[in-house]
Amino acid sequence: MNLLEPIVAWQAEIAAIRRDLHAHPELSYEEHRTADVVATQLEAWGIPTHRGLAGTGVVGIIKGRTDNGRAVGLRADMDALPMQENNTFEHASRTPGKMHACGHDGHTAMLLAAARFLADQRDFDGTVYVIFQPAEENGGGAKRMVDDGLFEKFPMEAVFGMHNWPGMKVGTFGLTSGPIMASSNEFIITISGKGTHAGMPNLGVDPVMTAVQLAQSLQTIITRNRNPLDAAVLSITQIHTGSADNVVPTEAVMRGTVRTFTLETLDLIERRMRTIIEHTCAAMDCTVEFVFARNYPPTINHPAQAAFCAEVMRGLVGAENVNADVQPTMGAEDFAFMLQVKEGAYVWIGNGEGGHRDSGHGLGPCMLHNGSYDFNDDLLPLGGSYWVEVARQWLGREQPR
Repeated sequence: MNLLEPIVAWQAEIAAIRRDLHAHPELSYEEHRTADVVATQLEAWGIPTHRGLAGTGVVGIIKGRTDNGRAVGLRADMDALPMQENNTFEHASRTPGKMHACGHDGHTAMLLAAARFLADQRDFDGTVYVIFQPAEENGGGAKRMVDDGLFEKFPMEAVFGMHNWPGMKVGTFGLTSGPIMASSNEFIITISGKGTHAGMPNLGVDPVMTAVQLAQSLQTIITRNRNPLDAAVLSITQIHTGSADNVVPTEAVMRGTVRTFTLETLDLIERRMRTIIEHTCAAMDCTVEFVFARNYPPTINHPAQAAFCAEVMRGLVGAENVNADVQPTMGAEDFAFMLQVKEGAYVWIGNGEGGHRDSGHGLGPCMLHNGSYDFNDDLLPLGGSYWVEVARQWLGREQPR
């Protein structure tokens, strides 16, 4: 691997920062200590910072040897998850019910390593904005940063993101042009009938049977309305109703999620859900309330920027360690909001199978959103080197006319 030697030499220092962040996780929009750590480090390295976008966001401004009006953005997320950590090693979470189970501590550390190198060398022309974003897990921090004027205050040609990926070997990267992660959407269906004695169902209106009908009928959207070549998921994950064996209840509530890679398919699914729900409930003499919440749009990489990132990766780890046509996932990522308004790409860096974890890790797998997860500190030099090369090579390219 063609790693940058100063970043390799700083690995222990950057790992100490990462482990400190892991031990002190903060949830979405609560990243006050994390933002303080980030800003303090950036300022110690001579990097001016801007704070306050999306509440706890931090943007570092790294000027090169000349200011030619060009700029690029590199983004990392900072927030943790509301879950209990199973690990007991020294840097395990010290806050019950909060854990860095998705590696945002590592994402922050990798970008800090790159920021330190870029500020130390300044061997590029233009400006690099290092963007430390809050609330990726819950709350759409990327959208709030955009709405707060991220791209107006810090004009940039493109913006790039990266996430660690368990199961992918350390020293490898994955990306694809077009959709790489799905949209995330939630629905609530509240069916109202007429309660009665279960031995006399003819005297009531049964919301339970209506829910059963809907659970079957809604799947026909995926099997009969959706283009089978356009991946999508409609999962009913909860049905709540009833309180006694001999009572037909008055109400049934259904909840679930919809995932798609395109907004057109999402529009289709929401429209067909509404039609099926309203007509099925009417046929069963029930009334219904349908709420469909669009949380995160699909994360769609721009082709030119994805191709550029793949070339940077090949220069670091060799073509054999870069999968430029990785299979997308139905997981979601709010970096999608940035890619909706600014060209860029989102990539995965292999986190390994979990053998890196210190003694004292939980018995579960080293998967994202798992209580036994821990970020692999061996990624720090590679991720930091990748970020530096993205910035330097992007700003070194001839600007398209």
